[in-house]
Amino acid sequence: MLRIGSVVLGVSDVPRAAAFWTEALGYVPRDEVGDDWAVLVPADGPGVQLALGLSESPVQEHPRVHLDLYAGNAAEQAAEIERLVSLGARQVDWDLYPQDPDFVVLADPDGNRFCVIDTAHP
Repeated sequence: MLRIGSVVLGVSDVPRAAAFWTEALGYVPRDEVGDDWAVLVPADGPGVQLALGLSESPVQEHPRVHLDLYAGNAAEQAAEIERLVSLGARQVDWDLYPQDPDFVVLADPDGNRFCVIDTAHP
């Protein structure tokens, strides 16, 4: 049976992206971070890896694939958004929000979109 081993993000600056995502997720580099490739793994054991590969492709405004990061409730969601922004993320003026969203769209320092989800939202 197959399982997801890594999620791969294309980035324009691998060391910068590795620094952001290690702080954002509490991950650590599996090996030395290179200029064109890095693999980050959960610091506390097994889990899905995040691989970062050098890419010249432009960032998609409405990406077909993105990361969803889960927060336990609205207060935790707000605190995590504030923390992520302090690390270099930015809030995205998202034009596809539903009426009462449980998510906030952010972009990492390379512009890759990701969501922070309030998992307690009704």
